[in-house]
Amino acid sequence: MSGPSTQHRTSPWPAVSYPRRFRETEPVNHRIGRPLRRLIRQDTPDPALLDTIGRRLTARDETGAALARAIRIADPADPDKVTMAQFEQALTGGIEQVPDAPRPLRDFFAVVDTVPDWVDFDLVNEGGRTFRRFGRTVADVLLQLALIGSYRFGGASDLLVATGALTGTKTRRRLAETQHWATTLSGHDALRRPGAGFRLTVHVRLMHALVNHRFETHGRWDVGRWGLPINRSDLAATLGLFNAVSLLGVRLLGVRVTRAESRAVMHMWRYTGWLMGVDEDWLHDSERSQHRLNYHLLLTQSYGGPAGPPLAKAAVDAQRTLHFRHFARQRGTYARERLLSMLGFFIGRKGVRDLGLPYRLPWAVPPLLAVNFLHHHILGRTAIGRRYLLGHGDRAIRKLLRQYFGEDMPDVAELRS
Repeated sequence: MSGPSTQHRTSPWPAVSYPRRFRETEPVNHRIGRPLRRLIRQDTPDPALLDTIGRRLTARDETGAALARAIRIADPADPDKVTMAQFEQALTGGIEQVPDAPRPLRDFFAVVDTVPDWVDFDLVNEGGRTFRRFGRTVADVLLQLALIGSYRFGGASDLLVATGALTGTKTRRRLAETQHWATTLSGHDALRRPGAGFRLTVHVRLMHALVNHRFETHGRWDVGRWGLPINRSDLAATLGLFNAVSLLGVRLLGVRVTRAESRAVMHMWRYTGWLMGVDEDWLHDSERSQHRLNYHLLLTQSYGGPAGPPLAKAAVDAQRTLHFRHFARQRGTYARERLLSMLGFFIGRKGVRDLGLPYRLPWAVPPLLAVNFLHHHILGRTAIGRRYLLGHGDRAIRKLLRQYFGEDMPDVAELRS
């Protein structure tokens, strides 16, 4: 396993070791981030925030890591040994349902079962309703701008290739699991104990910890280049793709989002991020505050690399394998072309080609803009219209998930001990 690099030459802070990826392609990232910079009205990056991002590239979610280590203990007689059956029992019924629960399991659930004072579940539920009203539009944004758009950067993309989680025949299901998770946590009271959103999010947290433990200890992950496999900076960047980036994306596609709706959606994701193990000082109710963090996270990334193109190609080609009842071949081709068209709208000709994909004119965007204007700028201004949009959004997402999953029951990736 490679050791950490020496201090990055652009850092004003003394005697700090950053991974080599840190600010490696900053001039390119500065250009990509120009719209965000204008949005937050910040001409000069904050050196203290950049330094914190660099430091947290080599920091892990210690709460999850302690549980992952306990699960990996080989000796079944060790008092700290935790089994997956015990974890599932505690997740479903509470830690009190696990007889003689090992200390690492008790410690983990003591954290995730504690609701911070700032959580307002009424606001969380309003954020969920707003998110669901976005319907298929937010699903498009999550796939095209948040997921495929992020493949332009190294680190997390390299880990996905190494795990095989988004390549080959697994691609369609993994994409569906991500959409299913985002949809599930937006349900009413889904993030309360023992709601499905709570369970899935805590499940994902342990999955991240187990992946991190495996790649940290097997000696083949280049920590000096990328930092820890799943580190606290990349975890915060992932959350930023789901909250503020999704809101920015739906607005670009013609959705009206009020200030109150924005705060509600951000609050829902703030609590979700807390359950995932994102550092509390990086959890925001304000879009602008999140955009500011996202801009600085963007500046520190490493653009390009070999991992992005195969991931992007797998995600695009997966559209041809979706489950359609009629004219499957033609509709699969249409879904692929539609994705390419919207991807070009979001990340531009250069971004698409840097991912090794063919560029398409954004022909799919104008009809969507027209529909969203009718739905969200006219119908969405009335209570009746918002109820209609909520039902319409739920139906659209269920249809999309059926196309991805077919007859299989949606779930997140299986945890392996």
